Amino acid sequence: MKDREVHGTTSDTTGAAGRIVLLTTSHRVAPGLLSWQAWAALRGADAVLCADAAHPQLPYLEEAGVEVTVAAAPLTARDLVDRCADGGRTVVVLATAEGDRRLTDGLATLAGSGREQMPSLELLPGSYDLPGARLLDLVQVMDRIRRECPWSSLRTHEDLAKYAIEEAYELVEAIETGNRDELREELGDVLLQVVFHARIAEESAGEADEDTAPFSIDDVAGGIVTKLIHRHPHVFGDDTASTPEEVKEHWLRTKAEEKQRASVTDGVPVGQPGLALAAKLGSRVRTAGLDVPVPTGSGVGYELLALALRAEADGVDPEAALRAAARVYRDAVRAAEGLAG
Repeated sequence: MKDREVHGTTSDTTGAAGRIVLLTTSHRVAPGLLSWQAWAALRGADAVLCADAAHPQLPYLEEAGVEVTVAAAPLTARDLVDRCADGGRTVVVLATAEGDRRLTDGLATLAGSGREQMPSLELLPGSYDLPGARLLDLVQVMDRIRRECPWSSLRTHEDLAKYAIEEAYELVEAIETGNRDELREELGDVLLQVVFHARIAEESAGEADEDTAPFSIDDVAGGIVTKLIHRHPHVFGDDTASTPEEVKEHWLRTKAEEKQRASVTDGVPVGQPGLALAAKLGSRVRTAGLDVPVPTGSGVGYELLALALRAEADGVDPEAALRAAARVYRDAVRAAEGLAG
């Protein structure tokens, strides 16, 4: 919510009935980092109230010279209206990140009764979530699960490897079927795998082995940020690229500089599905401009290899093409069985 919202008022234009400001803040933003509208409301208030003695904003408001009264009992709508009625006062209430539903419901009830001279009512966001802020929630939830869940606390990278593969396949299926709800869900499942592995890696603190040195989700994010910036000099540097082909050329050049590979086949995971493996090798060979004859031999494997390489050269993903054909075959089988879709 990026603007003040007036939820209801029966006060006259002179503001004689006062003003209630429900100030919300995001727990994903450091306490004390408030908007200028929030600071203006706090400094101009006749009273600043809070029902939570542990509210994270309190130390920062005290340091800024804003006096806050911590209520001994839960604040009620009646209390606030009565406070404002005394000379048309302005009362600011420090609420939770999502607002105080009990208070807003109570104020709405009083306003709807028609028997009250209501103060003006405002919901004022004091801080806003930046894009990606909910990722902080995911990290915190994963930390707690890792500490307290009997199953999750024992998992290792090796235990979770199969789930990463499964979730990736489910993501691909959601993309290919065009189901947006499933796509959103499967992206979340893949993101969970990343956060889970990073949380496990963070626990290896103190290990001397360089291959098992600890790292955190921040290291993971920092690493990919650095990589993306380096591989996009046409965005973050002085290079220029006006076509997708030029972008790909930049990417391949910077990647080759980073990896310093002895062979174009280095870094191609041989454990991936066969058609995808063949296509990836074909892409590497073609991009490098190598003339490597396609091996021939007896057996369906060589025939599939030749088909996969031909598909890749024609700009077709053989793995995706086979999945699409397999789905058609599946539907034909179900139709033959008398089943729907």
